[in-house]
Amino acid sequence: MTNLLKKEMKLAASPLSYIFIAFGLMSFLPGYPILVGSFFVCLGMFQSFQSARESNDITYTALLPVAKGDIVRGKYAFCIVIELCFFVLTAIPVLIRMTVFSEAPVYRDNALMNANLVYLGFVLVILGLFNLVFIGGFFKTAYKFAKPFILFIIAAFLVVGVGEALWHIPSLSALNAFGFTHIALQAGVFAAGIAVFVLFTAFSMRRAVKNFERIDL
Repeated sequence: MTNLLKKEMKLAASPLSYIFIAFGLMSFLPGYPILVGSFFVCLGMFQSFQSARESNDITYTALLPVAKGDIVRGKYAFCIVIELCFFVLTAIPVLIRMTVFSEAPVYRDNALMNANLVYLGFVLVILGLFNLVFIGGFFKTAYKFAKPFILFIIAAFLVVGVGEALWHIPSLSALNAFGFTHIALQAGVFAAGIAVFVLFTAFSMRRAVKNFERIDL
């Protein structure tokens, strides 16, 4: 599996997969729907799948002395590494905003979603959706990726819309808390985001392995 992951990172990956990790720094932007940064890193991973398909990477990997299911697991491992790198780079500005800049007017007067633990929870939901909807959809055929990606785009921007809208409901305004205010609520939503990411990814990978093993390459 380690060798497959190295192959994915060195041979199959599009440079955009690495470049778009930097969009995690969008967490610093005021007056911008920062959840969109999660979509961009997924777009970078999509480019890797597109590049791999055009170069017949799946067929090439299947000719190697590896289990068919490990081909799928290698793709998931690559995406999870990219997602975790993006998440860490996203979390750093969030923690800075929750501490050093918690009272900064440029963020306090922001009409859009605040960067806090709730935001990080929503980031994990979007990344989990990419694994569930796009990667899982891709491995139904190991060739077609347009429909799964369009479905992911719809799902991702629905999550962005929900994240931006929920805290405008008076009873849910605490979701946009600054600093460590309402920290129990923030931590609860963050924990829920972790659970969604893990469950979506595990379920998707298990199903993708079964689907791919039935495909006659």
